[in-house]
Amino acid sequence: MSKHNAPTFSKNDFEVTQSDLLYKGVFQLKRYHLKHRLFNGQWSAVFSREIFERPSAAAILPYDPVHDRVVLIEQFRAGAIDQANPWILEVVAGVYGQNETPEAVARRESAEEAGCEIKAIEPVCDFFVSPGGSNEHLHLYVGHIDITQRQDGIYGLIEENEDIRAFSIPRSDAFKMIQSGKIKTSPAIIALQWLELNQEWLKQKWQTK
Repeated sequence: MSKHNAPTFSKNDFEVTQSDLLYKGVFQLKRYHLKHRLFNGQWSAVFSREIFERPSAAAILPYDPVHDRVVLIEQFRAGAIDQANPWILEVVAGVYGQNETPEAVARRESAEEAGCEIKAIEPVCDFFVSPGGSNEHLHLYVGHIDITQRQDGIYGLIEENEDIRAFSIPRSDAFKMIQSGKIKTSPAIIALQWLELNQEWLKQKWQTK
């Protein structure tokens, strides 16, 4: 890695001077007062930022390389109620705690939300969803499934108010849904784009096991 591509700063280059808890529920909202080093070598003035904090999450796109089909889910999302249709097409996802690994959560949520048993798992990437205002961090995977061992239908946990429609479609049709604007969530877009680029390699890897 050249010096131009290397990270410029580290944890030693910022300081939180105060934090205030503004709200605590399922998620929490905090106001941070902080300062950080500038690219010119000086320090910024102390400023404040409100941060929406939630547990880290894992998401997975179930994929059958033999039948070349993926499983997507559809569910109501309160964050989209100001849009034309708040029922959103997504990939399977769930939050995890300190005693769980992202991969374990991806496998568990695949069964709970889509009726999928993950035979093998391939990391895609991990990323911050919206770091300008949230600390949400997500690990993204593609999971090997046998599409003949599951059924389309309604899944989710009643106690968590989940009402999830899970369905399988050809991989190529799912990718076209990105192009037509029908899929609007970043984990689904990233996973399907990654699969479009890596499908032949992944088919060879999983079909030879």
